Amino acid sequence: MIDKAAVPVHIGIIMDGNGRWAKQRNLPRTSGHKEGLTTAKNIVRAAAEIGVKFVTLYTFSTENWKRAQEEVGFLMNLIRGHLRAEFQFYKENKIRVKHLGDLAGLPKDIQQEIINVQKETADFSGLTVVLAINYGGRDEIVRGIKKIVSENPDISQITEESVAKSFDIENLPDVDLLIRTGGELRLSNFLLWHAAYAEFVFTKTLWPDYNKEEFYTDIEEFQKRTRRFGGINSN
Repeated sequence: MIDKAAVPVHIGIIMDGNGRWAKQRNLPRTSGHKEGLTTAKNIVRAAAEIGVKFVTLYTFSTENWKRAQEEVGFLMNLIRGHLRAEFQFYKENKIRVKHLGDLAGLPKDIQQEIINVQKETADFSGLTVVLAINYGGRDEIVRGIKKIVSENPDISQITEESVAKSFDIENLPDVDLLIRTGGELRLSNFLLWHAAYAEFVFTKTLWPDYNKEEFYTDIEEFQKRTRRFGGINSN
């Protein structure tokens, strides 16, 4: 059973396996992405129910532009439609939405939809959902360093604190638990800075099949671990 007094503050999720889920069912990859969106809503709702403060969803990476044009177009339309259609879901659950990634690299209308949903949910006090769209961990670090240097060329003044403040979401809490579905055992350029001391859970479950029960089981696994942050266990 989950100890609600010790839930992770920030959970990052690599939502992997949509394409394979669709292939197993002789469906187009796009069907997997559509089903994966339903799973994302269910997991966000489940996180809110137990008091998680931040959930970051790896929605579209900087590397995903390399995929087939048809698939990229579908994903952009899915993101566009979600941002327009789900305000009521966010409102009912008091969910605040933030964006992580290179906003300027997205289509203009999606940029505006992201700006709108962030503004419309800014005063909500519940869970914060961070949508990593056109996001790459290395890219975020490079853009952050460029921002620092443009404001103050004296590199001797760069600190961990100043770097953290330079990112897309200033002082976003470090990731406590990072979950990757789909069976792969890698970070794939996701939250490289923020996941420095994250606990990792990898599951073979494909993202569309991932559910509330498994999500809670993964949180229970997190709660069994001892986090030392580079130190030693005093026991």
